[in-house]
Amino acid sequence: MAVTKKNEEREQEILLLETRKVKALEKIANSLDALTIWFEEIEKDEWSERLQWYLYEWHSKKIAGDKDK
Repeated sequence: MAVTKKNEEREQEILLLETRKVKALEKIANSLDALTIWFEEIEKDEWSERLQWYLYEWHSKKIAGDKDK
């Protein structure tokens, strides 16, 4: 009798964890969807030069190892 009660409690815990996992994945999916929409809506022409500058800075510091910047 005690074994079946422990099994039921264990099954309830597993079900609760699975429910929490699903909710967490749904929140992640919603955030990713919002980011996707934001990326689609930005003016890429306006960002072109800015992104080039940031990429140049990143590349010169991290990849090329430019020390004097």
